[in-house]
Amino acid sequence: MAVLTLSAVPPPIATGGRADTFPPFLPKQVENFKNPYARKLASRIERLPVHNCIMSSCVKPLVKGETNPVVLLHGFDSSCLEWRYTYPLLEDAGLETWAVDILGWGFSDLEQLPACNVANKCNHFYQLWKSYIKKPMILVGPSLGAAIALDFAVIHPEAVIDQMRELFLKQVSILKSFPLRFWVNVLAFRGLPLSTNLDWTNVGRLHCRYPWWEDASVDFMLSGYS
Repeated sequence: MAVLTLSAVPPPIATGGRADTFPPFLPKQVENFKNPYARKLASRIERLPVHNCIMSSCVKPLVKGETNPVVLLHGFDSSCLEWRYTYPLLEDAGLETWAVDILGWGFSDLEQLPACNVANKCNHFYQLWKSYIKKPMILVGPSLGAAIALDFAVIHPEAVIDQMRELFLKQVSILKSFPLRFWVNVLAFRGLPLSTNLDWTNVGRLHCRYPWWEDASVDFMLSGYS
């Protein structure tokens, strides 16, 4: 498996020269941004028509690649600007990268406000993928973005690469870690004797020793109810 290593912060953006030009649909306060990464990404936001006639905001890749695109979903009550530091790193690494505003947030045109429930958010994203991205993608998102990514992968498995099981297996394997469970007991039950803490830790992780424990846990997480 190839491993992509990214530095913590993108290289500095030159602040001199021509001023950023922002799309006219953004609130005028965008002109007051001082952060160069926010200004740069805001200047690239555009709206794309989706099948239900909503002009949906996103940042498109400058170049489409041969590999699976990376699609970034923001968290609750946020926007694609959440990715102002991450986006240039991924793009500089040569990845086809999208930053998509989830229906109901961001900078889409919602003057004719649609229902912004969970089902519509997921369906709207699917229609955007079907119209523009078109290839199985790697979905990335924190918080609510992660929840939508999970639901989306369950409902539309053809639209994502099969990364979820491998990712969840790695996450689940951490749960049977003795140091992790021991430390949780230390935090939850202060003042316990060491011998008691050791015993409680072993009790709590006994079921993890079955060979099917990881697969059963991952199946539950993939069901969309986690």
